[in-house]
Amino acid sequence: MKNLIKTFAILYLLITYSCKAQQMVQTPNDAIKLKINEQQFINKPLKNLLVQIKPEIKMAFGTLEMPSYFSFRFISSEELKQKVKGRKLIGLYVYVKEDIKEWNNGTRPKEKEFIWTKEDLEKYGNYTVVRIKVIERIED
Repeated sequence: MKNLIKTFAILYLLITYSCKAQQMVQTPNDAIKLKINEQQFINKPLKNLLVQIKPEIKMAFGTLEMPSYFSFRFISSEELKQKVKGRKLIGLYVYVKEDIKEWNNGTRPKEKEFIWTKEDLEKYGNYTVVRIKVIERIED
């Protein structure tokens, strides 16, 4: 009986752990799921949203409009320069309450200007999400 209870406990832990480990966005095309589930992220830290994204964010840009927002891309600037007819370009825009000043003041180094780094996650991860927008377009 003890072995049976231990077995069920271990199975339960494994199942709950594996269910929580899978991110909402497995491929760039899944980014729309963030918009669909936007209410899960509103008034929560940006890092909670970013944890749900499995594909690498290859480009990022922050702007100081009202409200401020981050623009995330799953394609590098070099890939973007290569025009590929029919390619789907996906932009994830995450609006935050706080001001994003660094990008507008030109204080980011040129080689890292549009790269999202771990330091950015630490610096901006606690910013509060107020809106999510996903824009998809197909290259002509």
